[in-house]
Amino acid sequence: MSDTLTEVQAVEETVVETAAPEAEAPKPAEAAKPAEAPKAEAPKPEKPKAGRPKSTAKKTRTVELTLTVTGTAEGEWQADLVHGTQRVVSGLVIPAIAVAKAAKELHEDIAEGIESVLEAARDQHRTRMEELEAELARVKAQLAELSE
Repeated sequence: MSDTLTEVQAVEETVVETAAPEAEAPKPAEAAKPAEAPKAEAPKPEKPKAGRPKSTAKKTRTVELTLTVTGTAEGEWQADLVHGTQRVVSGLVIPAIAVAKAAKELHEDIAEGIESVLEAARDQHRTRMEELEAELARVKAQLAELSE
């Protein structure tokens, strides 16, 4: 019977050792640390940030160019080009036909506005041409009278 009792005691000791490993002495590294109460750290729910969500669109770099085209009633056109704050071109003379073509390429409303200015310049030039032709006819007539 004593063998059975010894076997039962050995089994009880094994069960106690495996059931309670925390009952062991603390390890040297753990012994130096002050005893901390276990904190229940529940993950904090992330709050959505206020405002718009970030765009996934590819950001493009913009370039600021300012093209100013000026024209006179006589049909003379000039262009100025500014890149940011730096003047690139100033007072460049441009043919009226180039302005008309560029306006048509840009937008119909722009083309209509420029075409009206060009038409006024054409009318003015036609009037001037008719005046000059009339004056030329008078000068030819006077020259013919002197030659006779």
